[in-house]
Amino acid sequence: MQTLICGSIAFDTIMVFQDQFKNHILPDQIHKLSVAFFVPELRKNFGGTAGNIAYNLQLLEGEPLIMATVGEDFAPYQTWMEQNKLSLQHVKTIPNTYTAQAYITTDLDDNQITAFHPGAMMEAHQNSVNEAQDIALAIIAPDGRDAMFQHAQECFDAKIPFMFDPGQGLPMFNGEELMQFIEMATYLAVNDYEAQVLQDKTGLTLEQIASKVEALIVTLGAEGSHIYADGQRHEIPCVKAKELIDPTGCGDAYRAGLLYGIVRKWDWLACGRLAATMGAIKIASSGAQNHKPTREEIENIYSSALIKEVSRQIK
Repeated sequence: MQTLICGSIAFDTIMVFQDQFKNHILPDQIHKLSVAFFVPELRKNFGGTAGNIAYNLQLLEGEPLIMATVGEDFAPYQTWMEQNKLSLQHVKTIPNTYTAQAYITTDLDDNQITAFHPGAMMEAHQNSVNEAQDIALAIIAPDGRDAMFQHAQECFDAKIPFMFDPGQGLPMFNGEELMQFIEMATYLAVNDYEAQVLQDKTGLTLEQIASKVEALIVTLGAEGSHIYADGQRHEIPCVKAKELIDPTGCGDAYRAGLLYGIVRKWDWLACGRLAATMGAIKIASSGAQNHKPTREEIENIYSSALIKEVSRQIK
């Protein structure tokens, strides 16, 4: 059975400024801001929430099915998807548009200035969940606003369990709209900052939100993650990474691990540990889709982390 990944496909252009923004952006002059940054280092990566989640789920041999919209410049990404055996069945090209694009400039303090062009993503509502077959689980990840509402409702009406992952799309929705998503969703996944915004907008505590879904997952960066389920909070430790190279796409890798475990009806500790494993593998590589572990390598890292955690608890 397949996992439907509703979200964005995007090109990420990442530029590194070999200085600090604060040395060139003067606070008393921002009313007439005009700056140029020399960026000798530039990388172009494949990204977007749907692309990233599906890529990681494919590494786990988890049968991802992407549902997204792209522009007429999609060809290089299409070739990449074909090389990685990712289905294009529900990837729709919108004429006279560009694929979503993120232009990110990072300074030496890891501050970022980002410009995002949504492009074809804003037409994602042209896809319908009802066109997909044999779906065991879905995720509604950041996408066009109309599409997120539509795809959530279609999953709910078709009785397809789904994870709501508002991510960077969270500011698009008010408290009442977020409550609609929560009432329909089976699972909810956010990071710690998004969890606070969610509480502020809905007026509910995390425990109250968790009571409305089968599981609420809150990632905490280097502090691991918490999974609120079955009336308790499961604490999931981080898996130690080989290197700390690039956090871009770590949340998507984590979600792929969750989806894989949920489909196979694993308990929440096992789901969380696999999710943490996928995040640790991703952070050791630059870009969201440039890590290439084998299935055996993933299993070994997962098993090693589990053994270390059990040993720590015994001590």
